[in-house]
Amino acid sequence: MLDPVGRVVMVSGAARGIGREVLRRLHGSGWLVSAGLRDPRKLPEAPDMLAHRYEAEEEGSAEAWVAATVERFGRLDAVVNAAGINPMARMLDADESAHDAMWRVNVKGPMRVIRAAWPHLVASGEGRVVNIASLSGKRVANENTGYAMSKFALVALTQEVRRQGFAHGIRATALCPGFVATDMTAQAKWPREQMSRPEDIAVLIETVLRLPNTATVGELRVNCRFEALM
Repeated sequence: MLDPVGRVVMVSGAARGIGREVLRRLHGSGWLVSAGLRDPRKLPEAPDMLAHRYEAEEEGSAEAWVAATVERFGRLDAVVNAAGINPMARMLDADESAHDAMWRVNVKGPMRVIRAAWPHLVASGEGRVVNIASLSGKRVANENTGYAMSKFALVALTQEVRRQGFAHGIRATALCPGFVATDMTAQAKWPREQMSRPEDIAVLIETVLRLPNTATVGELRVNCRFEALM
């Protein structure tokens, strides 16, 4: 397992849900953490943590965040793309604004962060990327087709990161959870107490970040209920 001490990780969506638990887990394990969130004032200042404004839909935001991270810590070893949205976007909806918003946030946002971080991940020699996708990125099980489409695309992006980065020591994982007890699933028709916990997802993310180059996990599916394997 890789020693996290001295390694730098960027975590988007760090103000809530899975992203917040990932931030807590990694910071508590010795990582130097750069947190990307819309309002940096939501996080306390710490010498081993940077809170920086990051708006996934805004051009230039990813590049500014990466630059600030490298300026603060001098290196960059890992990226966790946890920022995401899931407004309802049905296939037959004439209004495509929700579809467009999810494409910008759930797909182009992570792509821009990875692209900006790429030379630093290559320089690390043990660069890591974790994209928080969804089981909705593996099958379509409800009417929110737009969300599923965006998560299918995020899985595809992860596969391309693996393909392009493998020779450089970059390892990428698409984490695909089912229901997780966060505000994003507040209206889900599944008992909240039976959902996966965000802190458990954070443990899985730290595990794949710390695996050596010789033990990569390209995709990790996590479920709180029985479904036939896809």
